[in-house]
Amino acid sequence: MHAPRSDLPIVLEDVSIRANDVTILDRVSLDLVPGAPTILIGPNGAGKSALIRLAMGLIAPASGRITWGGKTATDGRRRAVVFQRPVMLRRSAAANITYALKLEGIPRDRRTERAAGLLDQVGLSNLAERPARRLSSGEQQRLALARALACDPEVLFLDEPTASLDPAATKAVEDLVRAIAQTGVKIVMATHDLGQARRLAGDIVFLLRGSVRERAPVDKFFSSPATTEVSAFIRGDIVI
Repeated sequence: MHAPRSDLPIVLEDVSIRANDVTILDRVSLDLVPGAPTILIGPNGAGKSALIRLAMGLIAPASGRITWGGKTATDGRRRAVVFQRPVMLRRSAAANITYALKLEGIPRDRRTERAAGLLDQVGLSNLAERPARRLSSGEQQRLALARALACDPEVLFLDEPTASLDPAATKAVEDLVRAIAQTGVKIVMATHDLGQARRLAGDIVFLLRGSVRERAPVDKFFSSPATTEVSAFIRGDIVI
């Protein structure tokens, strides 16, 4: 049998995104490779969400080139994404996952067991039969992570998954992100929280006005920033 083809590295070459004559991403070149989480930071409107959607394959660049594992097109089955406010289906927590498993072509007789395992992985076993839309925001975010893992992704994109959560719920999600990364899944996560970036990142990409201004390992990024914009951002100054 052949090993599944990898979508890594994901390579963006001089890509731009425009909407209504507004440049959202401006000639971005970036490679996403296996390893520790890559964290995207920058002020609101910097292009973090657009970069995630582009790398996920949800939108196409206006110019430039993107490849997944050396290919210009893939079916996306090895990639998953969780947004800041995930949409919950009008069914139980367990049924949200079994539906995702159905879409992945998992045989019916294996879905219940697999869903139970995913719920246990995210600490929601006791809420399996609760309607998903009645879960707390933090529980919904953990359910969204479980649902994303149903496709057994190689790359998991997270778009500010804790932005609206309280500290306890944020810690629960961060603990899950670490655990998922330790299984070998590549995490690419956008956040506005510098503390979170310190806690989770292997490397950090700083975006400003649609451009990548700096990329560095997490320790170097905070101890020896190479640009005045990053120095100001780390100090808490307003950077626009």
